[in-house]
Amino acid sequence: MKLLLKKLSYILLMIFIISIISFLVIHLAPNSFFASGELNPNIDKEAIENLKSIYGLDKPLHYQYFAWLKSIITLDFGISFASGQFVKDEILDRLPITIILNIISMILIFTISLYLGIKSALNQNTIIDKLTKQLSLLSFSMPSFYLALLLIMIFSVEFEIFPIAGVHSIEAKSGIMYYIDMAWHLFLPIFVLTFGGIGSLTLYIRSLSIEILKSDYIFFATARGASQNIILKKFILPNLYPPIITILGLSLPALIGGSVILESIFSINGMGLLFYQSALSRDYPVIMGILIIGAFLTLLGNILADLILLKLNPHFKNR
Repeated sequence: MKLLLKKLSYILLMIFIISIISFLVIHLAPNSFFASGELNPNIDKEAIENLKSIYGLDKPLHYQYFAWLKSIITLDFGISFASGQFVKDEILDRLPITIILNIISMILIFTISLYLGIKSALNQNTIIDKLTKQLSLLSFSMPSFYLALLLIMIFSVEFEIFPIAGVHSIEAKSGIMYYIDMAWHLFLPIFVLTFGGIGSLTLYIRSLSIEILKSDYIFFATARGASQNIILKKFILPNLYPPIITILGLSLPALIGGSVILESIFSINGMGLLFYQSALSRDYPVIMGILIIGAFLTLLGNILADLILLKLNPHFKNR
């Protein structure tokens, strides 16, 4: 309980620091939603000043921040400049699809990287090892936006196998067909997210596995006739889980950031696309709301990684 309270205090402190930095950076950016010509080319300065007064943008910056901070304590992120809707409602509508994309991708990245990394380490300098390294390097160096556009050109435009964009077809779906249709639409985005994440993790797992295989306890276990399966289950995997879980916790921000690009390319109506549209229009309340929720999910992912490590190794709390 003491450790949990310490972690929660850490989350609150980091969110507070992130909110200050984000708030300052956003308001220091050139132009604004209410700049002349941004909202309406025919709008006059008096109308712009009235709108700024309504949204509190005519107040000093520190006053705006503390007013916003007071609101988010009650989970009130304000009203969107662009849509006029509550920011909380907009984000809650878009958040589920983004979470689905990232969770599925994380599971696939973990599973595929673990298999390929260990398989490559157990078969060093063979064709399997060489192919795995080449695949990992390709994944590591391939820009996600380029891969997404390439797959769309091949599988959506040329062969018309997968949809170009969206999450569902225009035709109404129900029951199991609803989820099959969603999987059909999300196949390419999930593939791009997964392929972009397995490269570095596979090479990392391969390197760790090779070091573990060089250990004395592996030598003595092999000398005593231990099979490859026993070595894998009792020696390699238990030593791999802690660093892998830590890496996955730290890689969560990259996945969330990557979803901004992919959701824009595939026109997926998620939190990433909302963030992109809000950044273009300087919709401050929506941008801040997404940044804070993204920061919270990232920090929560890291805390969960620490708790999992503590479960696997009770001595972790002393580190």
